[in-house]
Amino acid sequence: MGAIPLISAAPWPVRAAAQWLGRETYHDLIMPIATPKQYAAMLDAAQNGDYAYPAVNITSITTINAALKAFADAKSDGIIQMSTGGGQFASGLNNNDAVLGCIVLAEAAHRLAERYDILVGLHTDHCQPEKAAGFLKPLIEATAKRRANGQGNLFQSHMLDASILPLEENMAISKEYLELCAENEIILEVEAGVVGGEEDGSAGTEDMPAEKLYTTPEDMLIVYESLNGIGRYMFAATFGNVHGAYKPGAVKLRPDILKQGQDAVTGKHGEAAKFDLVFHGGSGSEKHQIKETLEYGVIKMNIDTDTQYAFTRPIADHMMTNYEGVLKIDGEVGNKKVYDPRSYLKKAEQATADRLVEACNDLESTSKTIFGTV
Repeated sequence: MGAIPLISAAPWPVRAAAQWLGRETYHDLIMPIATPKQYAAMLDAAQNGDYAYPAVNITSITTINAALKAFADAKSDGIIQMSTGGGQFASGLNNNDAVLGCIVLAEAAHRLAERYDILVGLHTDHCQPEKAAGFLKPLIEATAKRRANGQGNLFQSHMLDASILPLEENMAISKEYLELCAENEIILEVEAGVVGGEEDGSAGTEDMPAEKLYTTPEDMLIVYESLNGIGRYMFAATFGNVHGAYKPGAVKLRPDILKQGQDAVTGKHGEAAKFDLVFHGGSGSEKHQIKETLEYGVIKMNIDTDTQYAFTRPIADHMMTNYEGVLKIDGEVGNKKVYDPRSYLKKAEQATADRLVEACNDLESTSKTIFGTV
């Protein structure tokens, strides 16, 4: 990409930091939102250290703050991600614009993260192929425009979920978007096999044939041989995982599927071919199974259902405990202190952060930030 221009047009906190440090370019600065080099180093560190990053879906300033608080409290780097549905919500009811909402959330995350001493990657979650031209391409273009202006990437990675298509068609469109991403030092996440359940419009369904829930070693070889050499990517292989909430034992996870696929690929193409794997449908998973996936190359685990519940649970408690205060009953005036949204959203932020710290512990990323070293 070459040197990034002088940062005279950068936001004030960045300019001030540059002046204080005597540095002139974005590449010379330590930025909480990871540069492409830092993001790659994050993934390498996780792969080499047998740990993974929680990737939490956010929809608002409050959920961004919860994620940043959790990663900072755990001294863990992490990934903040947005779905098309999350973007639509964030854009407001009158807009319902996934691209606008994701840009607004990403810009907010860039500014808020400036106060933290951990690294964060920004990512977009499941985007089906029929939505890609209207969602991924404008977001990739937004990063390209920032780069042309001497700014850092808006997003560090995107997910194209073409798993609903036959594998050959999946890889054809994945190659197209990987090329677009690689031009802008963006990492693409792809998926083969189908995650069960449903998550914010993702392709999986609860009645999916069982064999579709398990990516085969042959499939994993095809993915590697289709995408190798184009650019860096992450791979969501499926091993029985299901989106949404479920009781322990209800889902038949087979982490050994990941090992079999990795062995097939590295056996034919060498250790350098090892995948950076992504664990979808991780909410509710048993801790020993999470641990096993780390041994097989999982470096990112999506967490959404559990954090949604963590966010909502204290709000429900607040409303029920303060019922007569949050409602104006029988002509009374209520209690402004308890119907002020801040009174319960602070509790939601804290509870979400607490659940994410637990995820950092489960994924063994706690106290492993590489901030300041790359």
